[in-house]
Amino acid sequence: MKYPILSSSLLLLSVPLMAASNDNDNLSDEQLDTLIVTGRALSHYKEETATIGSRTDTQIDKTPQSVQVLTETLIEDQAAHQVTDLYRSISGVSQDNVSTVTFRGFHQDEQLYDGMRGNPYKEFFTVPQLVNVEEVQAIKGPAGALYGAGEPGGVINYVSKKPTYEPETFIKLGAGNKDYHSAQFSSSGPVNEDASQRYRISLYQDESGSYRNNVDQDNQNIDLGYAWDISDDSTLTVQYTNIDQTLHGARLRGIPTDDDGNFLADDSWNANEPGDYQALDAETFQAKLEQYLTQDVSWDLGLRYFKGEEAQKYHESRGLTDTDNDGVDDAIRRQYRDQLRTNEGVTLSSNLVFDLDDHTILVGTDYTRNTYDYLYYRSNNPDTLSLANPVYDADTSAYSMSLVQNNSTVSQQIGLLLQDQWAVTEKLDLVAGVRLNYFDQDFVDNTNSSNNADYSDQGVDTRVGATYQLNQHIKPYTSFSTGYQPQSASDQQASSGGPFDAEESQQMEAGVRTYWLDNRLNVNFAVYHIIRENILQEDPNDSDLLIALGKVRSQGAEIDVLADITNRWVANLSYAYNDTVIKDANADDGIQFAAGDSRRFSNSPLHQLGLWTRYDLPSLSSSVSVGAEYVSQQYNRDHQKVKPYTVYDATWQTQIDAWTLQATIKNLTDEVYATSGFNRNIGSNLGERRRIYLSAQYDF
Repeated sequence: MKYPILSSSLLLLSVPLMAASNDNDNLSDEQLDTLIVTGRALSHYKEETATIGSRTDTQIDKTPQSVQVLTETLIEDQAAHQVTDLYRSISGVSQDNVSTVTFRGFHQDEQLYDGMRGNPYKEFFTVPQLVNVEEVQAIKGPAGALYGAGEPGGVINYVSKKPTYEPETFIKLGAGNKDYHSAQFSSSGPVNEDASQRYRISLYQDESGSYRNNVDQDNQNIDLGYAWDISDDSTLTVQYTNIDQTLHGARLRGIPTDDDGNFLADDSWNANEPGDYQALDAETFQAKLEQYLTQDVSWDLGLRYFKGEEAQKYHESRGLTDTDNDGVDDAIRRQYRDQLRTNEGVTLSSNLVFDLDDHTILVGTDYTRNTYDYLYYRSNNPDTLSLANPVYDADTSAYSMSLVQNNSTVSQQIGLLLQDQWAVTEKLDLVAGVRLNYFDQDFVDNTNSSNNADYSDQGVDTRVGATYQLNQHIKPYTSFSTGYQPQSASDQQASSGGPFDAEESQQMEAGVRTYWLDNRLNVNFAVYHIIRENILQEDPNDSDLLIALGKVRSQGAEIDVLADITNRWVANLSYAYNDTVIKDANADDGIQFAAGDSRRFSNSPLHQLGLWTRYDLPSLSSSVSVGAEYVSQQYNRDHQKVKPYTVYDATWQTQIDAWTLQATIKNLTDEVYATSGFNRNIGSNLGERRRIYLSAQYDF
């Protein structure tokens, strides 16, 4: 069958619907009262409002752009440890390489935290963790009119957990296969009698092994928060997070494949030695003041400081080799790398909101300064590692190391935006926004001052859109939005005919949000067309220089379904069709043509389908959930195929007095598959084999 998950999804949805009336007849009134509160998709998995689409707390139905919110309940049901666990539930999002995602066909690595820049994982090769995240928000398509420079596929915003008015304290212990174990203590609540001052503390640690050779990991996270209601109209919230992550046998790369996507080594194979590692030490400090100046005027001021340092010592695959001259590649050539990356910055963000009769006017500003330092040594004596029988005994102390890069980049971004949300009638709402962007970057090469470069640029991003309530069931919308991404100072230095204009993108989107069966079925449908221009590429007449030739077009459709199949059975389904093609490119550059289809963009699957469905068992105080994800064939940067895959997960959860017990099995059928591809040297990135997670939480 071409799409194996599709038949499973339809079966899971259709069978309970046919049995819905019988199911309801067998429920007592008392059970119905309980289930209506706790057992419905639109309460479990749906949020009515979000800030990601407007920088104000706006109804999603009145946001003229596709927005998705993944709730805390969904995150917990899926036992999602990091954001990659949630991609199935965001239509149009799939895994790219390490920390980046493919978002409506485009590679993207920018995330926001509570609406502000300052990702502690940015520029590194670690994936954001979710232990202190309350919900994940996503806006699809260019968001330059709201958040400034960024890729055109969309933006992900992590909403962090805050101090609570009611006491919430728990201890949570976890265990699993591959030597997984975890522990968390979390406590939140009022400091004083009237709860005008509140605290939050979360301490978390986990350790685990892997099915990959030489790999294990250790995560530690400290999260502290304090909130103070200064008056009835003013609240100050401050937060501090410390992140410590060590991955041995990493930076974890893929496994080489042939052109048809078949792995050339066992899935346990790894190019890294036992002593190789990747270690991240990061911290953030965040403060936000929210205040009502009058009944109709509100204001907030946010500050976010972020700092991270990541050390990497690892072996990199540099290509296949035939060690016994039999005509068959049986090993890889390796190169040892010693890299240190540091990233430090601060973001200031402010929103002034005038809530008038029919208009909500936003005047927003933000400023980000970021310093990124990179130190890179590399061995000059590569070795080989067998694909079939790897022997890990390299003596890294004997390697001859040479300095490759020692540079520093200081970037500054300033934005000023004006937005009007106009309720024209009771059914028609219009949104118009414009943002002025200024970007400045200084690049310093500490090994060769002739490579130093300064670059500044400015641009304008706009968005216009409309939502309309045709009736209580059908709410269509449409929008036009633009994006802006300045070229780096180092790329400007290698110019042919520069300086280069910033990358520019624009999107046309139309969609409809629908509610049926007395709001038991919510179906959202969107279509879009995105053009991205001014992509830098290698000059075909001089490989040492760059020219701006590139243009990529992405278009597609997305369907998101939330359904109360019965009062006990709920489902969340997301499907995306995306066709991303290269319209203008030099095939020898990083924007590669794909084999068999000379215009496909790398790691942009044509089809994606994700399902999560939950059935409540109130008599047992339990629930059972099943999930599935299908991703169609992709291509890596060197035109090699990445095979399609389908994986299934399952979760069981129960309440016993103050205890919450949960068992989760990820990759039920223990599939060996690749989530994405890099290139011929690195190979394809493996998905997780079967993992079992058990947890017990005690609430005080």
